[in-house]
Amino acid sequence: MSQIAGDVFLVRPCHFGSNDQTASTNSFQMTMPEAPANCWRQALVEFDGLVDCLAAAGVRTLVGNDTQWPVKPDAVFPNNWVSFHGDGSVVVYPMAAPNRRPERRLDLIRQVQEQGGFSASRLVDLSSLETGAVFLEGTGSLVFDHRNGLAFAALSSRTHPEAISHLKRELRVDVIEFDTCDHRGRPLYHTNVMMSLGEQYAIVCADVITDPLERRRVMDKLISSGREIIEIDYRQMQSFSANVLQMTTARREPVIAMSAAAHAALSTAQLTALSAHGRLLAVPLPLIEAVGGGSVRCMLADILLPRAVPE
Repeated sequence: MSQIAGDVFLVRPCHFGSNDQTASTNSFQMTMPEAPANCWRQALVEFDGLVDCLAAAGVRTLVGNDTQWPVKPDAVFPNNWVSFHGDGSVVVYPMAAPNRRPERRLDLIRQVQEQGGFSASRLVDLSSLETGAVFLEGTGSLVFDHRNGLAFAALSSRTHPEAISHLKRELRVDVIEFDTCDHRGRPLYHTNVMMSLGEQYAIVCADVITDPLERRRVMDKLISSGREIIEIDYRQMQSFSANVLQMTTARREPVIAMSAAAHAALSTAQLTALSAHGRLLAVPLPLIEAVGGGSVRCMLADILLPRAVPE
């Protein structure tokens, strides 16, 4: 299984703003600093900037459009409701916030397949778990090590062990579960704000893993995978320095996308280490990060599906 994709799926939002239904569990999310209309316009500028940067670097971007109704303030973060896997599986996830559930759209999955020329052999729909208040929010909740059939999951109200058990059976992956704690004493809302796995590197904020034994287990797994470990501190994590994604271009050259804030928070030594694994693409996302509480990785659903065989 490949760890990194050359194609990513994004959703251009019709609305963007502070989501009251997610704020209580997302310590990265701030209140809206301006009127909703201005907020949406600025979010579009930032969104288009990311798409343009990726396309200029040679990453293939497939962009779907949000719908006007119902209003979906977090539609710009599709990685929470869908993931595309190298075995042909497409997974649709149970989401905690009711106003995020309409983001799940089969027409967008079909668009990815048809426009991208991909073959999906099966749909794994876990959304019915929502009826039991059991949630798992895509590659926000799960950081996959595709090469080793493994995933990492920081448990929270959005990342439930029961949902993880369902996923393990469906995808036949092992999942390393652990507890975390932010500066307010609450679990981190998603795993992908404290960890990122590339082909040959791992960015991790190990300090937020509360149990020393769990912390050691996570670090041992990362080390045994043969990856270079780039540890970040809590301040850097708050700047989304782990919320990054490595991709490959049409020329098979690796690139690593991150926000300008994430890039600025890293030290010279960390940037040097990371740039050895791909050209760094730093994109300004100040509004999306502050109001949405997510960054580059949250905006990208990497597509690892096999290509369709021409008839």
